[in-house]
Amino acid sequence: MTRKAVITGLGATSPIGGDVETMWANALAGTSGARPIEKDWVEKYNLPVTFAAQLSNDPSEVLSRVEARRMDPTTQMGLVAAREAWTDAGLSSDNIEPERLAVAFGTGIGGVWTLLDSWDNLRERGPRRVLPMTVPMLMPNGAGAAISMDLSARGGAMTTVSACASGTEAVHNARQLIESGQADVVVTGGAEAAIHPLPIAGFAAMQALSKRNDDPQAASRPYDTDRDGFVLGEGAGALVIESEEHARTRGAEIYAVLAGSGITSDAYHITAPEPEGYGAARALRAALENAGLEYSDISHVNAHATSTPVGDRPEYVAMKSVFAEHLDNVQVSATKSQTGHLLGASGALEAIFTVLALHHRKTPVTINLDNQDPDIPMNVVHGAPGELPAGDIAALSNSFGFGGHNAVVAFQSS
Repeated sequence: MTRKAVITGLGATSPIGGDVETMWANALAGTSGARPIEKDWVEKYNLPVTFAAQLSNDPSEVLSRVEARRMDPTTQMGLVAAREAWTDAGLSSDNIEPERLAVAFGTGIGGVWTLLDSWDNLRERGPRRVLPMTVPMLMPNGAGAAISMDLSARGGAMTTVSACASGTEAVHNARQLIESGQADVVVTGGAEAAIHPLPIAGFAAMQALSKRNDDPQAASRPYDTDRDGFVLGEGAGALVIESEEHARTRGAEIYAVLAGSGITSDAYHITAPEPEGYGAARALRAALENAGLEYSDISHVNAHATSTPVGDRPEYVAMKSVFAEHLDNVQVSATKSQTGHLLGASGALEAIFTVLALHHRKTPVTINLDNQDPDIPMNVVHGAPGELPAGDIAALSNSFGFGGHNAVVAFQSS
């Protein structure tokens, strides 16, 4: 018999809040995390984009000085989020065996700051000035490994690197570990710290970033006719996924049920989504089928919605093909309008928003939607939070990444 997976803990550090409670309040209020980057390197490299959605709270406020020095910023953020989720779940060594505890985390790039700073050190100062911890700090699995060691998780520590779908694929992996009986508890999510001159220059060169340097808070505008690209963000989100039996035995609060997930690939283009959304639609249908849900059961979708001219419409086409006329009844939130695009961490953060939407029966606000694209006629939540109905309801969180990675997770109210 397949075991049911439930969410019992949430943790985050983001551009709109250094913990889940603050982040959620700001998501309902419609707060933008975008602001100018006040670093010397912006002028030094003459970057075409001078703003990003930066963390609202430095990880050093939570981590010890020794911990922070031995971790890349991506790992720092992941550990901060994981510790909050672990505490929120009320877990300890007394109520979970290490061999039954696993980690499934994701990142899109990993330790880019460590890699490039170390390269600068090598070129300018020689090999003796390259730190002994350089390789462990730059590894993409750094966050997952650090979390597993911090929590003594010996049931496996896997890392997914699938661009912007990484965090959602990690949640998919966590569900499989629980449902298959390989673990009783999985700490899952994603982390990313790529607000660095090279990624900014690279994304800008491919015309992916908004160039609204004069008005950063209005730059991320999913579905708006004036959208011109995404805002690069950073941060981490973590969820504790647990078998229902284990959670109820220890009397844990359950936020929602992780009912299903779907993973597909476009095999179309390294950066552009397949324009008719075939792969995305297959992932949506797979998540629904896996969860035992009908399209009419869905009340809310947290959309991938990056705010790029070419990216937003294929997601709509995919959802329209799956939901048909029911799409008019689905409340769609595009939270990247507030948080920016956290790349490999975005799916984790948006899974948290989706879980909280079900738990509190409220949907986050999409900001900067002044003139909705007539080619994307969806019921987008803007102006004020949406209200979800009482009773048993379900919601989806979508993530689509460079390389054609499509990942969707389905949650149900508990």
